[in-house]
Amino acid sequence: MTIGSQLAWDDTVLPFQLDRSDIRGRVVRLDGVLDRVLSQHHYPPAIEALVAEAALLTALIGQTIKLRWKLSLQIRGNGAVHLIATDYYGPTEDGQSARIRAYAGYDPEKLDEAGDPFGQIGEGYFAILIDQGPGNVPYQGITPITGGSLSACAETYFAQSEQLPTRFELTFGRSQEPGGAAHWRGGGVMLQHMPKASPFVAAGGGSGEGGLLSHADILAGDEGENWLRANTLLDTVEELELIGPLVQPTDLLVRLFHEEGPRVFDAQPLRFGCSCSADKVRASLAIYSASDIAEMTTAEGIVTADCQFCGAHYEFNPRTLGAEAEAGSEEVPGGTA
Repeated sequence: MTIGSQLAWDDTVLPFQLDRSDIRGRVVRLDGVLDRVLSQHHYPPAIEALVAEAALLTALIGQTIKLRWKLSLQIRGNGAVHLIATDYYGPTEDGQSARIRAYAGYDPEKLDEAGDPFGQIGEGYFAILIDQGPGNVPYQGITPITGGSLSACAETYFAQSEQLPTRFELTFGRSQEPGGAAHWRGGGVMLQHMPKASPFVAAGGGSGEGGLLSHADILAGDEGENWLRANTLLDTVEELELIGPLVQPTDLLVRLFHEEGPRVFDAQPLRFGCSCSADKVRASLAIYSASDIAEMTTAEGIVTADCQFCGAHYEFNPRTLGAEAEAGSEEVPGGTA
């Protein structure tokens, strides 16, 4: 494999379809995007694992949905990890890159760094939010934290909310090639039965954990057999095949699904991207009174704000903030974005 072909597949999502099985899917490779998301925060390993998994899921799910603007994942729990948030911004024009960002909020004192990362979330919910931009009503779908991984939560979401059997196989880690610096890489495959399947949902709930739906409650007959066969083939994938860079996604699909008639479509490039700005911070503070703004003001006479996603730092003149803001100066000189 040449360096050029490796770079061509880094930070991309490749859509495909298995014509024999009536199944669609995605192959994702994250290199610079995942490294940018994780390297700027210095998370403990347990948090890195959760954020990496969430970023891979976001890339796969976001590319599946024809977005005009933004898809978000939110995982909230009552454990040491109280929030994982990701955003996928769809490209506004053909050929442009989609943008991804992600971060986690957690309590360092409660975190068991030797424990199972997923178990640190506790009880809570997994949510997918779709915002198609101004003038459109946002969509939100929620499923309980269940199944032992964020991937399992996403699979349950699609079965329960969309009645679409879905499977994720993901891996990630720090990679170091000879003579190079260590950096994060991740990869994965998503399988999803085509939405024209006719669901038959048994009375009394599903067969999944807590009575939630699973693929067995949705597919029957030939469709069920096709789904199980594709999943059995995916079970044979190796971590190094998923994460790359030596195995190209197209070669991986041929190796796994050559008897299923794999057909690929145009790959979607990805990059790290944040939508924060001084104007958005200012707008978020517009609801506060002058006394509220005074409480936010530091001893140096400024109001500061930091973006959790990209680390941008903003500094403001307090007189220009809030419901009683004065027209005039913007950020305090020296403030950064």
